[in-house]
Amino acid sequence: MSSAVNAENLWNKSFILCLANNLFLFIFYFAQTTILPIYILKDLHDSLAQAGLAMTLFMASSIAVRPFSGLIIEKIGRKKALYISETLFCLFSFAYIFADNLNVLLAIRLLHGIWFSILTTVAVPIANDFIPANRKGEGMGYFVMSINLGIVLGPLIGLTLIQQLSYPSVTAILAALICLGFIFCFLIPIQAMPKMQAEPIKRKLSIHDFVEKKALPVSIMAMIISFSYASIMSFISTFAESKNLLAYASLFFVIFAISMMSLRPITGKIYDRKGANYVVYPAIALFAIGLMVLSQVNTVTGLMLAAVFVGMGFGSAQPCLQTISIQHSPKDRIGHATSTFFTFYDIGIAIGSILLGMIIADQGYSFTYLLCAAITALSLVFYKFFIDQPKSA
Repeated sequence: MSSAVNAENLWNKSFILCLANNLFLFIFYFAQTTILPIYILKDLHDSLAQAGLAMTLFMASSIAVRPFSGLIIEKIGRKKALYISETLFCLFSFAYIFADNLNVLLAIRLLHGIWFSILTTVAVPIANDFIPANRKGEGMGYFVMSINLGIVLGPLIGLTLIQQLSYPSVTAILAALICLGFIFCFLIPIQAMPKMQAEPIKRKLSIHDFVEKKALPVSIMAMIISFSYASIMSFISTFAESKNLLAYASLFFVIFAISMMSLRPITGKIYDRKGANYVVYPAIALFAIGLMVLSQVNTVTGLMLAAVFVGMGFGSAQPCLQTISIQHSPKDRIGHATSTFFTFYDIGIAIGSILLGMIIADQGYSFTYLLCAAITALSLVFYKFFIDQPKSA
């Protein structure tokens, strides 16, 4: 079969196409996340609160649909789910060009999040099919790295272009990238999952249709980690500004990406050869250290040092946890496992963005980052008792 995966060949054509499509998707997502508030404030002349609402609506619809994504993929198949969700994601990407008032923009954000949720869920099991069985940790590490590259390249491209071009022009360029990724989708030989035996009697929907129970413990772990990461994703720019380091905030993510990518080939191989524990424990410890360093930052050197620890820690832990969620679940339930993982991950980001913002306003950045460091370190206790398993022979 054309989609068969050689036992050792990780960098096969199909896997590379999956990486490219995912990279373009997240470049668009993070570029829009960066430039949209600028457009709302400067061109639409609305408030910062309205800009925050535009961000929240996208995430809210994505979280709301995420538990249903696995069921949708199971019912219509991976190929249809990919083609339909990517088609509609592309169309709504171009719709931003015509968003000349806030109400239209908010409607686009709300609907766009739906297709983002389904698309990012179906992309994982498709990519997983093209990763050799003995290189799952390494392969999923590279797949998640395409997201992390989007974190860096998206804001960099968006902020560079918006200084030279109008918002509609920048959006058109970003939407064209999504379309290029869509073309790649047609070149991926997507395998249909084996048909399960039809049930003679129609049953009511249950929690099993939305949540993969075997992926639940590691998904809760991901929620704890993403809660702490929200302190960086949502507040690193305002934190840097409070320290008179705003000019170096974008450099933080560049260092983050370099640190993450430098370890990715190593951590993936360690995962496959020695087991998840050899990656998770040191990665979470490094992430906690990074947050602790961040709580004491007053200089550029300190900010960059924190970026190194966070990049090595969070950048290694996230793909490792996602791989565990897939490997702990039956093959025909990978879509459900992925939607369960991302649902809890997104909830952690959403709760963290709100709750940590309140804590920062009341207690300040130093206390908040120390709190996140403590929560991150204590998450290893949860991992030890609910997830930790010796590597099977």
